[in-house]
Formats: sequence, C-alpha cells, structure tokens
Amino acid sequence: MGCQFCAIAAGDPAADAHVVYADPDIVAFLDHRPVFKGHTLVIPRQHVVTLPELPDSLLAPVFSVARRVAAAMEAGFGADGTFVANNNRISQSVAHLHVHVVPRHRKDGLRGFFWPREKYGSPAEAAEVAARVRAAIDAVPAAPGD
Repeated sequence: MGCQFCAIAAGDPAADAHVVYADPDIVAFLDHRPVFKGHTLVIPRQHVVTLPELPDSLLAPVFSVARRVAAAMEAGFGADGTFVANNNRISQSVAHLHVHVVPRHRKDGLRGFFWPREKYGSPAEAAEVAARVRAAIDAVPAAPGD
C-alpha cells in the first residue's frame, strides 16, 4: 500500500523511525517534525485511516497507549502536561490513524489550539448547532464491533 506508518509498524528499517513503544497491536514513535521534542505518535499496526473507521477492538488499546505515553511525558520526561490530538483527513499528513501526544511545559509558547477560535453569535445559534450535531450523531451507524 505504500503507507509510511504501516512500514514503521512492520519494523521496516528503511522507515527510519524512533520507536518508543510497541506491542502486538500498537506502535508509538517520535514525530519526525515535532511540535516540541518528545512529540510522539501512537498508531494501530492495522491500517486504519480515520478514528470513525477504528474497530472497537483497537479503540481501548490505542487510547490506553496514548494515555500511558501522556503519563510518561509528565512522570519521566519532565513535561508539565500534554496536548493529545487526532486529525481525520484534514491536516492528516499520513493517511493512517495516529494520535499525537505532545509534551507541554509552562510558558512553552503554544497558545490554545493551532487554529483560530470562534464564538457563537448567540445562545440560540449554539443551541441550533448542538441540535444539528446531536442529529448527526444519531444518524451515524454503530462503529465496527458494536
């Protein structure tokens, strides 16, 4: 398939990754262009592109490892906290599900999210958007394995 992250998961030496964790289902490795040093990507070995496609059988393993990496950033790496994120298609530089775990330090210069924030025009607008999101959630079929 030519997926760079599948090559890392398979242990291909040409993939040139700094693996920090591996088990039969999950691999975690340093991002080659980190926001801050220690920025780690957690991926399932199985090729899955987006979070909605992730089978339930891998949901807990992926996020358990992300949680473990986040804890390690604080306990053993000296971070004051972490930023944990996942992109689906937009801003997803590799089309393989990956969870970013970014070590954070007080006054590290990173402010909020990486994009501009907006406000709702009114409480009524927020309620309307909430209703649309609820309806969209209700329309989504159950995840694989449900």
